[in-house]
Amino acid sequence: MNGATDGAAGEGPVLVTGSSGTTGSRLTAQLMARGVAVIAANRAGEGPAGTMPIPFDWHDPTTHPDALAGVERMYLIPPIGDPDPSKVMLPFLERARRTGVRRVVLLSNAPTPAGGPGPGIVHQAIPEMFHEWAVLRPSWFMQNVTGEHPHARMIRRTSTIVTATGGQRVGFIDAGDIARAGVEALLAPGALNADLIITGPQSLSYGDMARILSEASGRVITHVPVAPEEVPARYEAIGVPARSAQFLAFMDSVIASGSQDWTTDTVERVTGTPARTLGDFAAAEFHA
Repeated sequence: MNGATDGAAGEGPVLVTGSSGTTGSRLTAQLMARGVAVIAANRAGEGPAGTMPIPFDWHDPTTHPDALAGVERMYLIPPIGDPDPSKVMLPFLERARRTGVRRVVLLSNAPTPAGGPGPGIVHQAIPEMFHEWAVLRPSWFMQNVTGEHPHARMIRRTSTIVTATGGQRVGFIDAGDIARAGVEALLAPGALNADLIITGPQSLSYGDMARILSEASGRVITHVPVAPEEVPARYEAIGVPARSAQFLAFMDSVIASGSQDWTTDTVERVTGTPARTLGDFAAAEFHA
């Protein structure tokens, strides 16, 4: 599917909501490297030099008109923590259609199909509203073991990863690869019009992850399997908010079901180069 060209840069700016986030910041940087003008939309109204930063809040409709000015293509990240993002996103999409947006790329997640809860309702609506679209449904992020993510905090404090996943596996994906697929979905001369499940090249358990992180860091990191009801308390004990700790427990239950033990070649098909391995990711992170 790879075939986007820098000529797409002449078609007007691309709107990126959540432009300061994990995938949004990477996608913004990659678009800029391709010479594409970017409207960097986020609550702070800040963005890298060379972008057009604007304040944007899904729950504040007064910020929506400016975000769509002159836009034909947009990358949408649903409001974080909103159990029903369709309430704010569908009116925005209707406005976008009226103002001339022709291509929409939505970030969803691997466990949620079209019509499912949360972003699934928005996913279902987009192909009905726009002729050019793609939905990115990535697996669990490799970045979950970096920064201020609860797993990363647990690793720093206790050298452990605590889960109730029961040894089941998941195809961890680098957020940079998600962004690469998003860039192609936005810029490709022909719309992808596809539901894209995005994983890394390996299906790994958290035990596998602990081993790989240990090898990369030179520090012994272990996976501690616990019962599902123990997960929230373990994370709250290191300062993770109760809501986030409960969410971790829920996501562990999804993995424990075995439903995420798979891999796809989506990144390579869409971008022309394969997805990064967890080993390469960890080596780069610990070197940095």
